[in-house]
Amino acid sequence: MTSGPRRLLAIVGPGEGAALDDIAAAERLAELAVRAGWAVSCGGRAAGVMAAAARGAARGGGLAIGLLPSSDTEAAALDLSVALATGLGEARNAVLAQSCAAMVACGMNSGTAAELSLALKAGKPVVLIRPTAAVRAFFQALAPELVQSVDSADAALAALMTSN
Repeated sequence: MTSGPRRLLAIVGPGEGAALDDIAAAERLAELAVRAGWAVSCGGRAAGVMAAAARGAARGGGLAIGLLPSSDTEAAALDLSVALATGLGEARNAVLAQSCAAMVACGMNSGTAAELSLALKAGKPVVLIRPTAAVRAFFQALAPELVQSVDSADAALAALMTSN
């Protein structure tokens, strides 16, 4: 890795109700990403994809930053390196999207769709891991040059490394 600040990879996806495959993908991706020199950011809560991203980054020996919606850190994932109590509610999604160099989605819900839309509006590359055909078509229609779909965390990191 070159000197200077690390690039920030936002890993997004459902909290409660996240599928086990999406949780596993987020954890693996975060671990691979920090070992490749990225720092990881997420929604920060101790649930689903957010907790998995923090766990994976910690296992990889890297930095995990959580942007919490609340004004306190009570609901923070235990493996975060930094828990930012934003007090912004869902508006924290805009901070997450603007501050990252790229965003990867592991699963989908309305909050994840909002985060991805904000990232695309900001011109950030987005990778979708195992999206449904409808999700893939929707996001690729918004910004075909910025959206990639892959089948695994390993492929997501490979896609980021070749596009950044």
